[in-house]
Amino acid sequence: MAMKVKAVEKLLKFDKNSAGVYRYVMSPEMYSSLNQKKVIKEAALRSGVSQGVMQACWDAAGEVIKAWVTEGHSVALPGLGTMRFGLRSKSVEDVNKVKTGLITSRRIIFTPDVDLKDELKNTAIVITCYDRDGKEVKRVTSADDAEVEDNENESTDSGNNGSTGSGSTDNGGNTGTVTPGGGDEG
Repeated sequence: MAMKVKAVEKLLKFDKNSAGVYRYVMSPEMYSSLNQKKVIKEAALRSGVSQGVMQACWDAAGEVIKAWVTEGHSVALPGLGTMRFGLRSKSVEDVNKVKTGLITSRRIIFTPDVDLKDELKNTAIVITCYDRDGKEVKRVTSADDAEVEDNENESTDSGNNGSTGSGSTDNGGNTGTVTPGGGDEG
């Protein structure tokens, strides 16, 4: 099995006065979305239980996961990893200025387990290159070092308006990027 990627030659403009430059921009080729019914059918087939039982288990697991992550728990997703909620917020020096208005976004954080990362690392990547007219001009099969991004241990995001890093607590519910702020924002 291989992941399919397309590299399409596109005109990129870095400001409105620039003539732009052509560059090959890569993106994964998206397969069709698998609907829940198809996933339930396949899981039932693989496990040997009826589709009705699998549907009931699927629905119950979804409700339990939703309830527990909203309480601040990091919840295991079998064979995949863990899911938890987090946030990004501004920081303030004065405790009296701490308020919910400092939260800039709420996040869903998925942390893949080691087996899933290994599967991704060992999956070949096939890149098909298309010129600006849509003509296929080249195919490449992966020979990269297969590094898998680790969102839990990512370095400081320099594009995040002065972000100074991130951290987490034991329950996984209070992770976020701290952005220096101040003043009495909303």
